[in-house]
Amino acid sequence: MTKIDFKNWLDSFLNFEKLPTKNIFWLDTIEWLCKQFGDPQKSAPCVHVAGSKGKGSVSRMVSSILTQSGKKCGLYTSPHIKDFYERVSLNGDLLDDSLYESCADLMQKKIDGLKNGALPSNRQITWFELVTVYAFLCFRAAKTDANVFEVGLGGRLDATNIVRPKIAVINTIELEHTEFLGDTLEKIAAEKAGIIKEKTPVLCAEPTSQGVRAAFVEAARKKNAPLYFADELCDGLEFSYEKSSQGQAAAKNCKQDQEAAAANDSSRSCNQYFMNVAMRSSLFSRPLKARLRLLGSVQAHNAFLAAAAVRLAFPEINEGTIERGLEKAALPARFQTIALGGNGTQALLVLDGAHTVNSITGTMETFNALFADDARPRRLLFACAADKDVGHIAPLFKKADGSPVFEKIVITKLNSAKQSDPQKAAAAFKESGLNYELNEDYEAAILSALEAAKRDGAILLATGSFYLAAEILAGEKV
Repeated sequence: MTKIDFKNWLDSFLNFEKLPTKNIFWLDTIEWLCKQFGDPQKSAPCVHVAGSKGKGSVSRMVSSILTQSGKKCGLYTSPHIKDFYERVSLNGDLLDDSLYESCADLMQKKIDGLKNGALPSNRQITWFELVTVYAFLCFRAAKTDANVFEVGLGGRLDATNIVRPKIAVINTIELEHTEFLGDTLEKIAAEKAGIIKEKTPVLCAEPTSQGVRAAFVEAARKKNAPLYFADELCDGLEFSYEKSSQGQAAAKNCKQDQEAAAANDSSRSCNQYFMNVAMRSSLFSRPLKARLRLLGSVQAHNAFLAAAAVRLAFPEINEGTIERGLEKAALPARFQTIALGGNGTQALLVLDGAHTVNSITGTMETFNALFADDARPRRLLFACAADKDVGHIAPLFKKADGSPVFEKIVITKLNSAKQSDPQKAAAAFKESGLNYELNEDYEAAILSALEAAKRDGAILLATGSFYLAAEILAGEKV
């Protein structure tokens, strides 16, 4: 089965990412499925990462550190940005097509051969369950030494939650997917805490409330699990931004990025900007220092979480290796900077998949800090899913004095893969006193925004959804 045929076959199953549906989350289904394949999820030690935000970045950082230590490390993440197979990668790169295809053959024959009613409670198999089993199969076939699994949604009933990790990591909690996970931070924290396993260490980001902290404490107590909080482990965390020099240094940086990011399409970033981070903790014999490709205060905290997780789960990995792993980590659409050029200008695209109030707040803090003294025109291209809190997101694009950050704003819709409501977004921007242009033809809106930025030498921020980022990166639009 070719890679394309496999994707088409998968698309015949219920896909929560495209059509959110209640009452489709069960662990006994994927447990049963994995047994049919000899429990491939048990093939290597692993790290399990959950959280409302930042779990993808932490997963990538942990994977990068393990790779730098010499381990053959599998990484399972979602969503993908450009290529479905980004979800199942090895040492920061895609696997061989032959391995993807042989595992697809194995899965398709087994699943299509199941008798009606074979699954627990005669349930439907979901798309995400199949993709998760597929990742398990690929990593077993690749004979990985370690794997990192990012939770898809929640934690307690997520398909990845049948793994037995060396450490569970839970990043920041915020209100998200409330119709599925609960309508308070505490309820959502309890769902995320469902990945905590018996007597297995768990590392949590600084809780967003005392109620969240209490939820983690109680969940860990019930499982007799050693519990660590990042804010209690971290004795100091500092960061500063750096713009790379031009000429030979810039070319060298770009080459390094191309080598570091083959599977995630950040090779075109050329990393004009970096973030120097220093972190202190009793976990380490000295302060750790790293020059990160990932930008923003949230990425500094993610770096500490990843470094601490590796030190707790793999104490044999030395501090220099941890630093090198953090420096190599790269991800698309996480404040990804792409030089647009054109007509001799210095146009820049900033691509960020932030889609909640907290994450877009962080995006704007980074944007304003990084470009505080930059005289280039500023533009915004915005699109988000229909269920996002645009009423509270729109004001984030204003300065403290109430004036707009961007001289031009274009609102568009997402492609058919995700439901969006651009009229609702436009109403929120209007209510916030922001001038905008609404163009529901997303392909035309993207091309027009990119061409205008190139022509005028502008900084264009495209944000609101990973689906928008994927569309921009698709078809070599930049």
